Amino acid sequence: MSEPNANTEGRPVALRDALRRARIEAADRTGVVVDLRDAEVARLEILSEALDPLFKEIPDQIDLFDRGISQGDTPRLWIDVVAHVVMGRDKRQYRFVRDTRFGRTVLAESHETGPIVQAITDYVARRMIEREHALTASPVAAAVTEVAPPRRGFRIWTFVLGAIVGAAALLGVAFLMALRGG
Repeated sequence: MSEPNANTEGRPVALRDALRRARIEAADRTGVVVDLRDAEVARLEILSEALDPLFKEIPDQIDLFDRGISQGDTPRLWIDVVAHVVMGRDKRQYRFVRDTRFGRTVLAESHETGPIVQAITDYVARRMIEREHALTASPVAAAVTEVAPPRRGFRIWTFVLGAIVGAAALLGVAFLMALRGG
């Protein structure tokens, strides 16, 4: 007699795997029932769990990515501020999209998590390379745009000229006041 928590190879089934299967079954059942929004969230949670190994590999000092599920009218699994996964019209298809200046671009679509995880992995890698290029290019750009500080003598002459113009303006106002009053 086999244990209830053992698979066909005799190894015990991990609770995490059992929870994943239960979520998939619940998502499949709810996908056909009235509560489609909960099915969307459940499917996005499954995808988020599948992305755990990827996000564990990202170094802590890289803060480009902020994964999380938003529970608005249309639930979304956010990867970063411009890319997210949303469920398709049939509530079973994952759609990985990126918002751009020119509208929304679909990066990948699939009913399975595997291709979406691969598309997100590729996207994360591209974003990390873009970050590296931006960081290596920034000191050069900063050096080009840096303005030379003004010379010390220039500052002194500017102050002297300002003092002369201010004194002349005060004398002019005093002269006008004397003419009006007298």
